[in-house]
Amino acid sequence: MSSPSPSAPGAVPRLAILSYSSAEFDARTQRIARSAVEAGWDVTVYARTDPALPDVVEADGYRIVRVATDIRLAIPGLRESGRRRLAARRRTIELQRAGTTSPVAADRDGEPATRGTRPRPATGLVGRLPRSLRGTVFSPFFRGVKTRMHRLLGRRHAIAVFPLRPMAWAVALEDAVEPADLWHGMWAGSLPALGRLRRKHGGRTIYDSRDIYLYSREFDRMGRLRRGALQAIERRWAQAADAVVTVNDAYADILARTLRLPRPPVVMNCPAIWAPPDPLPDRIRAALKLPASTAVVLYQGNLITERGIEQSMDAILEIPDAALVLLGYGSLRETLIARAAAAPFKDRVFVLPPVRPSELLEWTASSDVMVMAIQPTSLNHRYTTPQKLFEALAAGVPVVASDLPGMADIVRATEAGVLCEPTASPSIAAAIRQVLQQPPADLAAMRHRARRAAQDTYNWDRQVTTLFEVYRRLLGGRPA
Repeated sequence: MSSPSPSAPGAVPRLAILSYSSAEFDARTQRIARSAVEAGWDVTVYARTDPALPDVVEADGYRIVRVATDIRLAIPGLRESGRRRLAARRRTIELQRAGTTSPVAADRDGEPATRGTRPRPATGLVGRLPRSLRGTVFSPFFRGVKTRMHRLLGRRHAIAVFPLRPMAWAVALEDAVEPADLWHGMWAGSLPALGRLRRKHGGRTIYDSRDIYLYSREFDRMGRLRRGALQAIERRWAQAADAVVTVNDAYADILARTLRLPRPPVVMNCPAIWAPPDPLPDRIRAALKLPASTAVVLYQGNLITERGIEQSMDAILEIPDAALVLLGYGSLRETLIARAAAAPFKDRVFVLPPVRPSELLEWTASSDVMVMAIQPTSLNHRYTTPQKLFEALAAGVPVVASDLPGMADIVRATEAGVLCEPTASPSIAAAIRQVLQQPPADLAAMRHRARRAAQDTYNWDRQVTTLFEVYRRLLGGRPA
């Protein structure tokens, strides 16, 4: 479905958000989509496919379209092979959903393998050579090439993470999207798609740099030359976008310098103003059957390394009558479930499944303190202002946060929590005790300060005004 050009009388502007995730737990994308729908936009979210989720779904007045990809699409000579593999995968999924118990096997090029059919004729220069020569000379050669490609494109290889996988998704999107007036791309993973979709369908593009990507995790530990080469790619794509926005002032200053752009507008990653129910929910204790006397220390978000999860687990052992609850998803989830089931963490650490953004604040408000001991392992982490910080404020939950420049300024200004040295479990434990052992009146005042900060400053109603001003300037043809 497409709507008329916004330049026509009575036109409905079309917004396409490129999530570069499954979009199921992408709260920022969902907030933008809902706000745009309320403002009269026709909104489609394009996300990455997930076997557990439908490919197309309607939600809150907008569509989510999940698009499958294959890394071969990033390499011109391998794109047809990648498309064949995707087609075979789609047919297999369709058969499984129709009730077929055995998936259709695919041959090495991705086509369904059918017994008794004639093999596809060989094509190309190698295909025209005698079969014996192909088998004895070229097959070992190409097996070696394939092996080296698998090593290069390995899941943990930084070049596969960026830019190859984003480039592959960009090519897949070209075959799936409909025209839009604005293309809003999330994370660096959307960058190559922004340019390709604008060239094919027109419209204007926005790069939403929710972090300083090439100073995060493994990229921050790269040598200067390797990271510099990737930064040159990111810079070229970002400079081609019609606008860049980011989530805090420190990131804006860093991006202006590293991307060589005007300072991006800041649209903080805050939830909407939330009115807590009375009485407050107690979902976590109810789900885990914990007594009311047990203090709930909550970590929620990505269950991955460098987030202070391991340090917080050690810290909770020093706090009697308290439990650490890990609420989320990520690569460490199964490992953390196993650790939580064994000594010394059994009955002290619990892992709960992630919840949808629309329910998250009730679960957050069910805790006594939120811990976010993010590790100072990258420039991106040192200046992060994570969404969970603003969710804690909205829910009126005191925080224990890393004493890092990004979070520390907000915690000090709001007086809504205690800072800690995130690499040291005793420091985390001391900060949690400082919150929990306050007199009731002081704890109530801290909760009130958190909610007041969210209502006055750190809320989506204030942030979306900045974002929509960028949208308006782009639609009017003026530079953002």
